[in-house]
Amino acid sequence: MRSTGLKLAYAFAVMNAVIIGFSFLFTKMALAEASPLDTLTYRFIASFVIMTVPVVCGWIKVDYRGKPIGRALLLATMYPLGFFTLQVFGLRLATSAEGGILYSFTPVVTMIIASVFLKERTTLAQKLCIFLSVFGVVFIFIMKGGGLQLSNLSGILLLFLTTVAFAGYSVLARSLSKAFTPAEIGYLMMTVGFVTFLLISLSGHVVQGTLGDFFKPLASRTFIYSCLYLGIAASLVTTLTSNYILSKIEASAMSVFTNLSTIVSIAAGALVLGEEVTIYHVIGSVLIILGVVGTNLRRRQSVRGQRIG
Repeated sequence: MRSTGLKLAYAFAVMNAVIIGFSFLFTKMALAEASPLDTLTYRFIASFVIMTVPVVCGWIKVDYRGKPIGRALLLATMYPLGFFTLQVFGLRLATSAEGGILYSFTPVVTMIIASVFLKERTTLAQKLCIFLSVFGVVFIFIMKGGGLQLSNLSGILLLFLTTVAFAGYSVLARSLSKAFTPAEIGYLMMTVGFVTFLLISLSGHVVQGTLGDFFKPLASRTFIYSCLYLGIAASLVTTLTSNYILSKIEASAMSVFTNLSTIVSIAAGALVLGEEVTIYHVIGSVLIILGVVGTNLRRRQSVRGQRIG
């Protein structure tokens, strides 16, 4: 039974990487039609509405009585509030390539924070595999001429802080997985994101006298489709599955899967946009895959060894 749960967790981790791989593209498309705050608001409107229906109908059970709500709210300030706010403003000031490079450091930051707060231990081999996956991402972006530009320093700083926010979420969510179900954590996070971004966005428009601008993006099908993808797939689905994953495997082991999203972005560019795939794309992708597999293979071997012992 435990083996089945682990396999499902790994399957969800790969699925999330695929979803995230497309999210940068959809975020850029949405930002072409609306401001960062309005984009976030519509994104979480979609998430909240879609999850509220099964909760209200009783198909999904949530019960927060006697549970550490304060810590769960702290979790929501890291993700979605902190992460998505930093990401959307960061991508407005920096390039998608810079976003990809900085996001690749999430496993390293997570490993450090998890070792401090969760006392998670990683072997030297696992550390090397994590750094190998990060190097694979950085190698791809540098070879294609997408290195970090100091002129985009503000955006780079905001994008780096997204890695800290996601790492903090991963660590805290793992500790809360014993008190809450994945659905309970997910619904609370979606509700907090929906209420917060809606209030901030509408208040800003009312003060500036631009309330009509809030509804203008709805005239664009591209914007609507982008927000539906970002809200349902990239926010709701990944949140629910991430909470499940973190109840089964370590935060550091899960976070390394995020680098697979780079491979998805390359494949999407080739298949959808006809972009060229070069030898350095292949080399970088192999390094990423080896890093992800190596990190989690060492973990499973460690678990088996403990059982035998």
